[in-house]
Amino acid sequence: TLRRRLASRDEARILDIACGECREAEVLTDFMAEIKGAPDSTVKLTGIDVRAREIADAQKKFGSRRGPDSKRGKREFEFLTGDATKLQSHSEMGEDFDLVFMRHQNYWNGDSTWEKIFDQALEKLGKDGRLVITSYFDKEHSLALEALQRLGGELIRTEFNAETRELITPGKSVDRHIAIFKRKDG
Repeated sequence: TLRRRLASRDEARILDIACGECREAEVLTDFMAEIKGAPDSTVKLTGIDVRAREIADAQKKFGSRRGPDSKRGKREFEFLTGDATKLQSHSEMGEDFDLVFMRHQNYWNGDSTWEKIFDQALEKLGKDGRLVITSYFDKEHSLALEALQRLGGELIRTEFNAETRELITPGKSVDRHIAIFKRKDG
């Protein structure tokens, strides 16, 4: 399992795709640190987004932070401006991520683009790694689940988020659904 894998490694690695300003950075790194459970461990988050301005904002907020943030170890943050449909061309980020995260994937608006991103996200997962997505609305979530499974993702769990924040568009809300996948071969 992921917990066993993390226990055997010095560093937990997170890839946040289409991260924007990466508002979720602290939650994700705290979550991984809690799973890892070692006060001397490192959790490294790599965020990538095509929008340079948002990456600059994330870098300003988190990029210079190194060292312990709490009793749960050290945090490191790296932010890259880049096209998530071309993750394989970003060799600087490496492979073998424990968690790949996509908040607010937008499959409904550009299915072929998102299928490229999903495929590469699954490729970035290490053994026992997990891919987590959130969606804005029901149909989009259903389509994304189908695409990920078709591309080699094994659905572990999907659920409606009871704490979702409704938007003005009927049937659409922030992080309305969440799903967790692993690679079928992993």
